[in-house]
Amino acid sequence: MHLTFKETKEDIYAVRRDSKHISPHLHNALEIVCVTEGTLELGIGQELYHMEKGDIGLVFSDIIHHYQVFSGGVNKAIYISIPPSVTGIFADKIQNDAPECPVVKAKQIEPDVYHAINAIMQIKEGEPMIVQAYVQIILSRCMGKLNFVKKSSVGSDDLIYRTVSYISGNFRKQFSLGKMAGDLGVSKYVLSRIFSKTFHRNFNQYLNEARLSYATTRLENTNDTILEVCLDSGFESQRTFNRVFKERYKITPREYRRNQKDNLGVR
Repeated sequence: MHLTFKETKEDIYAVRRDSKHISPHLHNALEIVCVTEGTLELGIGQELYHMEKGDIGLVFSDIIHHYQVFSGGVNKAIYISIPPSVTGIFADKIQNDAPECPVVKAKQIEPDVYHAINAIMQIKEGEPMIVQAYVQIILSRCMGKLNFVKKSSVGSDDLIYRTVSYISGNFRKQFSLGKMAGDLGVSKYVLSRIFSKTFHRNFNQYLNEARLSYATTRLENTNDTILEVCLDSGFESQRTFNRVFKERYKITPREYRRNQKDNLGVR
């Protein structure tokens, strides 16, 4: 599901999909993740938080996080990305603080929270105000079960934060490792070591993963053409997009979109 919140022109994304490895990233949105099958590892800073079926994770805005999947079999989750304008009375808390542990276990969660999450997944285009009401239910039930710390105490090295923040804010543009290093005021060799030692991949691999993550969200949630998704995700050409996408997912972007619609029963 993809809605635009008309008052602010901000986007709301909600998708049910196979859980997969997602590299460290951040965004100016609240991310709600609910495991529906199997397990998922939510990483924040140096910590990994294990999630099982029914567990809900709350990732506040501008917090570096990543996902990993260690268990075999079927692993699925619902991911909902909520802009600050939709979080209502919780907005200040989400902007300034962070959960000490971001996971609420299934045994702590009331049934109406799952009802709200499933209802969001069924919202039709043009009903963001209804999404906001359901978000308030989820947050009002879950926030009281969390302990909070100042956001400044969460995360990692400042240069790592600035690196992730730069990629997250600029991946849809064209830039080089040298340009990024210059903008951050560091040597490109220092930056290159950050990618290899912290993210375990080189600059181009990390940048392409950020672009592919955005592209898959667009393929799942919009009817934009493949070329529109390609260019809006930061790729220079559809040929490059198709090649990088197939290397990562073993299928083309068009096949990926068709598979997602088939899984949801969309024709």
